[in-house]
Amino acid sequence: MSSNSVYSRLGVRPIINAASWRSGVSGSLMPDAVVKAMAEASRSYVDIYELNRKAGEVIAKLTGAEAGMVTAGASAAMLLEAAACIAGKDPAKISRLPDTEGMKNEIIIHHAHRIGYEINFRAAGAKLVMIGDTHHTTEWMLESAINDRTAAVAYVIGPRPGGALPMPEVVRISHSRGVPVIVDAASMLPPPENLTRFVAMGPDLVCFSGGKGVRGPQSSGILCGKKEFIEAATLNASPYAAIGRPAKVSKEEIVGLVTALELFVDTDFDALTRKWLSMAEYIASEVAKVPGLTAVAEPGEPEHLEFDTTLPRVVVKRDSSKHRLSTDDLVDRMASGDPSIRVVNKLFTGGFFISPVTLQDGEPEIIVRRIREIMTAR
Repeated sequence: MSSNSVYSRLGVRPIINAASWRSGVSGSLMPDAVVKAMAEASRSYVDIYELNRKAGEVIAKLTGAEAGMVTAGASAAMLLEAAACIAGKDPAKISRLPDTEGMKNEIIIHHAHRIGYEINFRAAGAKLVMIGDTHHTTEWMLESAINDRTAAVAYVIGPRPGGALPMPEVVRISHSRGVPVIVDAASMLPPPENLTRFVAMGPDLVCFSGGKGVRGPQSSGILCGKKEFIEAATLNASPYAAIGRPAKVSKEEIVGLVTALELFVDTDFDALTRKWLSMAEYIASEVAKVPGLTAVAEPGEPEHLEFDTTLPRVVVKRDSSKHRLSTDDLVDRMASGDPSIRVVNKLFTGGFFISPVTLQDGEPEIIVRRIREIMTAR
């Protein structure tokens, strides 16, 4: 891991990120071409409205949607999805958000999709209406929840599957009642086919993170969908004095996201996945030699549409009969060492995950060495 004088000057130490593209470990690392494009963008003034339109055209082309826009992360995109459905293009309603009294302000969401980020819908003034439970939802539950106050039906892709209706069914039922469908697919890139897959299912708006697998600026996001809804989202966003004004996107971030997206769709992800799996297999084989631990390299199952299992990873578990050190202590010691190594501690599995997708050359060896040192220390 290379040193970084910028962080050293601030007294911040770089870490080894073995936890994937999570916000708490600063998302992803941008390719040199993205950094260069952002630097070039910083040297000229532009009409931000024109830049937004042109960036939206690129997003529309690459997603297969009618229109698109760059947002300040997927969370801002979710806020704008809700605002577009509640206030639309009406300037009087736009100026009132998040006060939605008297408006269609209910957003229906599966109980199985309650993962915390639905707060972004509520930030626009939406009132959430739950349907189903963590294991079961029927069509009649959605049909009976739709009424004259329903602004949209939300669909979240990424939490552990189960309990929710299939998205095509949600779209069919909602559209038959004249209700739009808004989708959060923040963590579903890669694989690259998901960029068009969800749009093709017919929802009105779909959002993705730009700072995870796309490897754009960490605070960037992608919103795409039907033209009328993107137009409404735009009017609810910065630079207008609207609910989305605090989620401003700079010219540098817009250019960076577009550049990253163009690189993303031109990447050989089959080759990249093989590289990630090879790293995972090396880590698993070496960690499995450490007394008290088992480790398995999982190849990834993108068809399951679950963030933690879509891409290759290593699942490490501790045998309490062979070592007194707890999983929490092992993870904490990895994080407190030098360099700090961050993994995903999953208590319900009795172990932790190591993600190879954010590892740099030489870091798998450092991880293996650190785990061995911790587990064999007296």
